This record gives sequence, C-alpha cells and structure tokens, in this order.
Amino acid sequence: GKYHVLHGALTSLGELDPEKLKITALLKRIEGGVREVILATDTDTDGELTAMYIAKLLNSYRVTVSRIASGVPMGGELEYIDQMTLSRALEERKKY
Repeated sequence: GKYHVLHGALTSLGELDPEKLKITALLKRIEGGVREVILATDTDTDGELTAMYIAKLLNSYRVTVSRIASGVPMGGELEYIDQMTLSRALEERKKY
C-alpha cells in the first residue's frame, strides 16, 4: 500500500481550512485506482472531525473507507485512560 499525509487536521474552531490540507491530492490519487482508504487521524476531536469530513467526501467514490482501531494500549492502566479512548475501545470491541 501507499500512504498520504494531510499535513494537518481540521479544527472545531475553524482554524484550518480544508483547502490547506492535501485533500485535493488525495482525491486525485483515488481516481487513479485506489480500492481502499484507511484513515489514521488522531483520536482527538480534530482528528475525528477530519476523518468524518474525508469519509463524507469519499462517499461519491467507489472506494472502501475504513479507520484504524484505537483503544486501550497493552499494559495501560485504566485509571489513566481518557474517556474518549475508553469509549471507543468499548464500541469497537470484538467477541472471542
């Protein structure tokens, strides 16, 4: 596979305009025959906003859009895990 760097993230405060990210270049690469885009943005609010924005843009393309899983790291102490990480870890849990 190949990777694409956005050089930033959208912010909930509107500090970064979508045109300043490398999204146009990403869309051009997708037109070249990409089958899947795996989003790997930060798990903070800005990363979530960026991932949702890009996923929405990619709805009109014939490409699978997924996101890397996130959760509690091995050996991590639950009392030090933030609420969003713990919530996502529970949502994305898998049955054994």
